[in-house]
Amino acid sequence: MAEDKYFSAIERVDVEPQKVKRLEKTLEDLKVEEEVFDQYTLMTLYELSRRGYLDGLMGFVKTGKEANVARGVRGDELVAVKLYRVATSDFRRMWRYIRGDPRFHRIGRKRHQIVYAWAEKEFKNLARAYEAGVRCPEPIAHMNNVLIMEFIGDDEGNPYPLIKDYPPEDEETAEEVFWGILEDYRRMYRRAELVHGDLSEYNILYGGDGDYRIIDFSQGVLLDHPLAEELLLRDIRNVTNFFTRLGVDTPPIDELVEEIRG
Repeated sequence: MAEDKYFSAIERVDVEPQKVKRLEKTLEDLKVEEEVFDQYTLMTLYELSRRGYLDGLMGFVKTGKEANVARGVRGDELVAVKLYRVATSDFRRMWRYIRGDPRFHRIGRKRHQIVYAWAEKEFKNLARAYEAGVRCPEPIAHMNNVLIMEFIGDDEGNPYPLIKDYPPEDEETAEEVFWGILEDYRRMYRRAELVHGDLSEYNILYGGDGDYRIIDFSQGVLLDHPLAEELLLRDIRNVTNFFTRLGVDTPPIDELVEEIRG
């Protein structure tokens, strides 16, 4: 599969503290709450650092009940580091999307096992979508409840805002972005054989001048998943409704869905 070119592991972590002093310092500087960086998350970050995937963290750009996203450093480039929170995640909701996915048929039902599978699921979905040419962050590495991916932002290190907060500048640009997203979804469906599962104005980043990225693939399912068709319809309805409010003349939703299916 396409995701095999990226690093992914769920394993026992053996830490070599002397090799990750820079990361230790940045974690200390953040002074975050204990539940964000529990001991095992710290060990996972140290191991990712030891393997060369992460040199430091520079603060959070997004916080939530189930995951926080930090701005990370890898060599001379910025990366996004997504940390899934084991203690506060809705693992029952996660199980609904994991159940029926042949990639995860052997996982346990304990909370941390489901959260780790959820993180791996987003990593694998991102890899499939990115390889299919979808405009989304490139995945870099995954281990346990930590996902490292391409940072989407400007040259000064500011993350792109959500398109709901910073919509396209005019109707012509909005129409261009709308059809671009639909084309990306067509690639996602036909080439990656994947449904996003949670696409809306809350999961699209927009940097201006028609430049957007689709994010948050954790709810994504393969086409043979029992929820695939239901989620496809919901995704296209969400996107169409948002761009209709921006003044875009959008076709009927059922026509768009049929076009995506081909």
